[in-house]
Amino acid sequence: MKKFFFGLFIPYLTLISFYTSVQAVDINHGENVFTANCSACHAGGNNVIMPEKTLKKDALSTNQMDSVSAITYQVTNGKNAMPAFGGRLSDDDIEDVASFVLSQSEKDWN
Repeated sequence: MKKFFFGLFIPYLTLISFYTSVQAVDINHGENVFTANCSACHAGGNNVIMPEKTLKKDALSTNQMDSVSAITYQVTNGKNAMPAFGGRLSDDDIEDVASFVLSQSEKDWN
């Protein structure tokens, strides 16, 4: 009975946790959030305020911003000239835009 239980229960939990995390991120929504809130300063992955701090893969890596969690923290709390969006955007919006930024950095914003 234990083998039967674990044989069904563990794969079920794995499937549910995978499905939930995949469903949670919406790159297309992230692009819309980026266009509405970020593109004025970061169009094409650039940075009009601090040109060396682009959203391109190498610059993100150099600035330790090469993970969704790091980008999420930056967008939520702001830093230097970048305002905090934590009060303006939902947590899901911020996670989606962070995922979009990271996905685009892999493509070098083409």
